[in-house]
Amino acid sequence: GIINQEILPKYFSKVLYAVIVFSAWRDNPGVFGYRSKGIIFLGTVDNILQPIMEKISKIMSLGISTKISEKISSKYKTLVICGDITTRVDADRIEEHNVETVQINTGRECALNAYHINQIIKNKDLTNYDVIFIENVGNLICPSEFTLGTDKRIIVVSITEGEWVIEKHPMLFKMSDIAIINKIDLLERLGTDIDKMISDAKNYNPKIEVITTSAKTGENINKLIEMLGL
Repeated sequence: GIINQEILPKYFSKVLYAVIVFSAWRDNPGVFGYRSKGIIFLGTVDNILQPIMEKISKIMSLGISTKISEKISSKYKTLVICGDITTRVDADRIEEHNVETVQINTGRECALNAYHINQIIKNKDLTNYDVIFIENVGNLICPSEFTLGTDKRIIVVSITEGEWVIEKHPMLFKMSDIAIINKIDLLERLGTDIDKMISDAKNYNPKIEVITTSAKTGENINKLIEMLGL
């Protein structure tokens, strides 16, 4: 806010004041920023920041599911089921890597459940697929209430959520097989206590495997794929 506008220019030669809002859209051009569907860019009234904001959004949009799909799409016949409250932003990014994707928009429901998955797989010949990924709605609370029949349960957090994120949301870590701590390319800038995050995950679930990754740089992505047995 106002305080940041006073402080940041002291340390940076150029400061971009804008907000990126994901999983939303406007049907008509707005005053602040506009894109037909997908991401709204809130910047200056005349939209002069649009090209810069698009570049930033592409960096921020890099995700684990996208990177895994990119790596294994040529080796395995893969189906990805994406869950979100609205939009198909993640599904569109994954489909760019020639991976079959099904989008489930849950509306007000904050997690996928067995009914959602059954509605998809009952119309699929599962012998056509080597691997099926289910990307649940992105939060650390509701998905812990539903099991979806998966062979492995994977939870992804990032260092941008702070070192307390696992301690605040222990249930999913107790129930998961693998914990991915992503965005470690930002570790030096943020100073997040990643050792605490790893320790917390192990304390809640001694059997959980923990791996640190960067979907942006690709660090440890191949190691993660090996961990998944792929």
